[in-house]
Amino acid sequence: MEEKRSIVLLSGGIDSATTLAIAKAEGYAIHALSFRYGQRHAREIESARLLAERMGVISHLVVDLNPDLFSHSALTSSSPVPKGRTEEQIRSGIPATYVPARNTVFLSLALAWAEVLDISDIFIGVTAVDYSGYPDCRPEYIEAFEHMANLALKATVEGRMKIKIKTPLINLSKGEIIKRGHALGVDFSLTHSCYDPTPGGYACGECDSCQLRKKGFKEAGIPDPTPYAR
Repeated sequence: MEEKRSIVLLSGGIDSATTLAIAKAEGYAIHALSFRYGQRHAREIESARLLAERMGVISHLVVDLNPDLFSHSALTSSSPVPKGRTEEQIRSGIPATYVPARNTVFLSLALAWAEVLDISDIFIGVTAVDYSGYPDCRPEYIEAFEHMANLALKATVEGRMKIKIKTPLINLSKGEIIKRGHALGVDFSLTHSCYDPTPGGYACGECDSCQLRKKGFKEAGIPDPTPYAR
């Protein structure tokens, strides 16, 4: 049988780590793709490297993008990262940590690499349940991108390839994602979620991402291995 291969977008957080584990459990040989785009939490790239190494991916490509492309975000500028927000506030509206067209850019570059490697399946760890209001995490966005992808490539137009954007976490809560990853042996101590870590590498414990992470571990009934500043 022909070997199943996939590209997995790997940020270094809980969701992408679990997505990587799911792809591996489904028998895929994996090429991981990460991005350095001027994010203040660039510590996640080291987590992505450790996860890729631990899970035995075939290759791990880290792409450097010009930060000026994404500067209109609290994650890529000096604007303050929202902290201490309630769950209702987190779920309301699109937050300051939204990065312009991020998933579209990332998936487009994954699409180019997929055609080069002759790979049809691209995994991305988006979820429409416990997310912070990002428009490019919704099912309708993923469906639209997949449709576009199959109109965009020489290989798809010629009928030699059909791109599938795989989103195994799309309908799972953070707690369910952590349970799934835990069952697949993900070492969550290697992951990084915090949007505004301290210079010493501690998670702030107060940003939206930290709060969703803590909530997820509590719901999953699994100890949170994260070193928090407070």
